[in-house]
Amino acid sequence: MIRFRNVFKAYPKGSLALKDLTFHIRKGEFAFLTGHSGAGKSTVLKLIFAEELATSGSVQVSGYHLASMSTRDIPKLRRRLGIVFQDFRLLEDRTAEENIAFTLEVTGARSSVIEPKVTRVLAQVGLAAKALAYPRELSGGEQQRVAIARALVNDPFVILADEPTGNLDERATRGVFQLLRDINANGTAVLMATHDLDLVRGTPFRTLELQDGGLVYDSAVDRPAAETES
Repeated sequence: MIRFRNVFKAYPKGSLALKDLTFHIRKGEFAFLTGHSGAGKSTVLKLIFAEELATSGSVQVSGYHLASMSTRDIPKLRRRLGIVFQDFRLLEDRTAEENIAFTLEVTGARSSVIEPKVTRVLAQVGLAAKALAYPRELSGGEQQRVAIARALVNDPFVILADEPTGNLDERATRGVFQLLRDINANGTAVLMATHDLDLVRGTPFRTLELQDGGLVYDSAVDRPAAETES
């Protein structure tokens, strides 16, 4: 589903953000991407949703070879990805339901389709009662739930979450993490970048640890082969 093979990412001044990175995220998998600030976590996510391209190596996402895909295929790919950021990135002048609907409007979805989809995902994230609330009227945890609902509305095959609990208190963090677990239990893969090791410990999910752009630990290698097969 998502496959990196010997991926390097260099920036103009010569610094390497990623070094010989190889891993495979399978359909329906939940995986953590960990590492200190600057380890390369956000760069990995940017390569997956084609905000940036690898300097060398191969990145494949849902059958697309990103190095050779045409620019007109990039929006098609992104509509199949759900992306959640640390800072929510909600439109302040739109209600919760309008923020979610906007994702569908820009893709040309019919109005008859938009309303039931928005209603469904708001209920899924537990915010049906806050549909008409503006971001300023919501707590941080509620704003992140709206952002997750926005990511879900196109029925993505994977949620890419970049430090989704980084701006939240402990209670909201646990709530958002449980929501992502529930989404994964329904069949959607989740790749969650985080530096919160307390969140990672004690879970059954795979952990990929980056250090200076390289993969230094993959918990999947310690699992029985039957559990790691596609």
